[in-house]
Amino acid sequence: MENIQILIADDEKEIRDLLKKYLDRERYQVDLTVNGEDALQLFDKKQYHLVILDLMMPKLDGIEVCRRLRVKTTVPIMMLTAKDQEVDKLLGLGIGADDYITKPFSIHEVVARVKALLRRSFIRENDDSFLEKTSITFKDLTINLKNYTLTIAGKEIPLTAKEFELLKFFASQPEQVFTKTQLFRNVWGSDFIEDDNTVMVHIRKLRKKIEADPSNPRFIQTVWGIGYKFVGEPDEN
Repeated sequence: MENIQILIADDEKEIRDLLKKYLDRERYQVDLTVNGEDALQLFDKKQYHLVILDLMMPKLDGIEVCRRLRVKTTVPIMMLTAKDQEVDKLLGLGIGADDYITKPFSIHEVVARVKALLRRSFIRENDDSFLEKTSITFKDLTINLKNYTLTIAGKEIPLTAKEFELLKFFASQPEQVFTKTQLFRNVWGSDFIEDDNTVMVHIRKLRKKIEADPSNPRFIQTVWGIGYKFVGEPDEN
């Protein structure tokens, strides 16, 4: 991914400078602004691949900027918030942001999550070879994207529609760690989790169907304190 354009809108100079410093090191092209109105104007003038918005900004706050951007673009949006409670509020509002970071943050975590958002965006929107795939195979596990079936060692394994969507989402982005909130947003299509156990229950059921030993999973692994990831290198097909 070359010539990646990132827009950062935050009224705290120290935050802007820190983000730009580390994203510059990744050879991303970074533009900075201090308020929501300028962020929207800059976005209309340039093709950005990712936007980072502070929640509280002058003129227009991050929530309103995110809402207006979502009307016209699917570009990944990361929100910066000052409190965990604000994240809960954002999820409840369902404004369409792709990720949330609470201040103070680890700059290395921010960079990692920026890379993950960009990778996911490019895979889903720009990788024609991925979009044309009819199946994803990991050794003896084959996910047929055309007829929504799963086979393991040649035997078809029945899955519910939601179990299949969850497995497809995991398998299309192997080795990437997702929080329960991110999984719920992408598989269930909502930013608000009514029952915190929903994702966990579906993963437990899915493991029983695809894992030889569900208590020691080979594919869907828990990343303690963060979430889950799908482990494996897809075969070329």
